[in-house]
Amino acid sequence: MKITTFAAIYIGSYEVSLKIFEICPKRNMRSVDYIRSRLELGKDAYNKGFIGYELVEELCQILKEFHSIMEGYKVDAYKAYAGNVMRVASNALFILDQIRFRTKIEVSVISNSEQRFMGYKSLAASAQFEKMIQKGAVVVDVGGGSMQLTLFRKGTAITTQHIELGIMQIWEKLAKIRNMVSHYEMQIQELIDKELEIFKRIYLQEKDIQYVVVMGDYIGEMVKGFSKKEEDGTIETERFLKLLKKWHRKSPEEISVELNLSNEQDPLILPSVVLYKRLTEEMNAPYIWVPGVNITDGIVCDYAEANHMIRFEHDFEKDILSASRNLAERYHSYSKHTEAVLSMGLVIFDAMKKVHGMGKRERLLLQAAAILHDCGRYISLVNQSECSYQIVMASEIIGMTHLEREIVASIVKHNAMPMQPYKSVNDKMDQESYMIVSKLTAILKIANAMDRSHKQKFKNMKAVLRDRELMITVEAEESIVLEKGLFSAYADSFEEVFCVMPKIKEKRVFQ
Repeated sequence: MKITTFAAIYIGSYEVSLKIFEICPKRNMRSVDYIRSRLELGKDAYNKGFIGYELVEELCQILKEFHSIMEGYKVDAYKAYAGNVMRVASNALFILDQIRFRTKIEVSVISNSEQRFMGYKSLAASAQFEKMIQKGAVVVDVGGGSMQLTLFRKGTAITTQHIELGIMQIWEKLAKIRNMVSHYEMQIQELIDKELEIFKRIYLQEKDIQYVVVMGDYIGEMVKGFSKKEEDGTIETERFLKLLKKWHRKSPEEISVELNLSNEQDPLILPSVVLYKRLTEEMNAPYIWVPGVNITDGIVCDYAEANHMIRFEHDFEKDILSASRNLAERYHSYSKHTEAVLSMGLVIFDAMKKVHGMGKRERLLLQAAAILHDCGRYISLVNQSECSYQIVMASEIIGMTHLEREIVASIVKHNAMPMQPYKSVNDKMDQESYMIVSKLTAILKIANAMDRSHKQKFKNMKAVLRDRELMITVEAEESIVLEKGLFSAYADSFEEVFCVMPKIKEKRVFQ
């Protein structure tokens, strides 16, 4: 069995890292080298809005060295990504061009959704993680520019919340007052508490969280030396908090020395201690688990899955549907009507396979759109379409990329309004994505029209494609005049997209 040597590069807010892996389908993956270079790009990006020339020079030099290391290992493939620090930098395109020209490394800037999902995949590779989310867990992914919290109950994702507050962001936000107050750590805590209090109040009313799973920098050094439970490798929260509270009262220099950090005056260590302390306290779970994985582990998992080198037992699609359903329920829009539209939409999608050319992933996006199609009504009955779009776009749905969320939001939006021409949305999606939106919207409109009365009149629905007609056979116990009228109104737009005319064939059921 061929062993693939793979390199994962990540450009973060205060560190540039390279991890070399060997991937073998029989033995899974193993790390063979890990190089980290401190580079505080976030100082410029979060303060000035761009990254200065000197830091760009240093970044290119680091990546040149990484390129040489990769050649030494004779890597078969690599992926290089940058996260939030490049997303907020106004000169990111010029920096990426310089990197490409001077180091021969192609760096892609990934969305927050893609970045967090990669990290999530590195967790999902562990059987231990599956056991934890069955019992109730919060996954906390802390970065330099932001953090993300995903709540799991009974093995499925309930919600994902993105918070623009990471270790470097905290440090930069409080830069002006660091030397003006005697208890700087208290200012950090106040900044953090505001965000955590809202999350706790909305999502953690039920006392059923057993584990806090923490991914992030510095946390690995903090938990070294702890005796772990033999059963599953977790740490008792109470013991961990005692240590964090002790560090909470120390200076960054003292903490750095105690943790044996390479930089004995690391300014980010105190924000890290306070952040992890408050996260652990507010989640109020008996155990904490630090799996020791980071974004580079997620990058190799993503690559290996895409190239069919590994297979995950965890059902990521189930997470998407569960998170979508919980989002709909939060806005009081998940109902029997939703289930009816979802069911009928899938019947139509499956019957049209030979015509629409879409696959399993697009079918999943249709399911998410059907679940969320009414969520905007909670805010406005007049501007339902726009409100639905904004709700979906403002919500992180773990497992969906940013583009997929744009597709779902656009389907939901145009379910109740005409499709916009491509030129009006080409800044948000490419032509292929626009066609997916158009096709799935046409299907959703037909399905929605068939239960316009919200009374679920249709039973035993079947759909068959014959030449250029989609014959939809239904059984009904009462009048479907309203549904037929609205169906006809959307049939023309369906035919325009697919060159297929949908028709309803009614079988009356008498009781």
